[in-house]
Amino acid sequence: MTSRLLAAFAVVAATACGGPFVTIPGGRLSGPVVPPPKSFDFARDAGTVQLETRPEDPYSVNIACAVVDGRPYVSAGDNRARWVEHMDADPLVRLRIEGDVYELRAERVVDEGEMRAFADAWLELGAWARDPTTLDEAWVYRLDPR
Repeated sequence: MTSRLLAAFAVVAATACGGPFVTIPGGRLSGPVVPPPKSFDFARDAGTVQLETRPEDPYSVNIACAVVDGRPYVSAGDNRARWVEHMDADPLVRLRIEGDVYELRAERVVDEGEMRAFADAWLELGAWARDPTTLDEAWVYRLDPR
């Protein structure tokens, strides 16, 4: 019984800190809101970042981020995840990288050339990454300044 209470407390404490906890979605991201840089190339090696969707009732997830031509991209592969549904309803998002929060706008990638450029960067992230160009439908988003 004690280990369950400690585990529950750890989850509540972690999610109360402004964001997701491992695979458990969180709420509004904490951290200083800073203007988007001209290039997000610094985020190529950031690993996991946090994406916040649904501004009226913030929902945040840990996610991998690829950078193409200085712009950040996120992908759900062929899974129309909850955060994808949120971005389709309202494209205003916030992205936290290394503690800083950037207010951005999500734009779904539909252009074949842009999808190929994204796929090349995405596949460099690791062996677990699936090539989105081989999927029947891929949920890939470029995150642009508002």
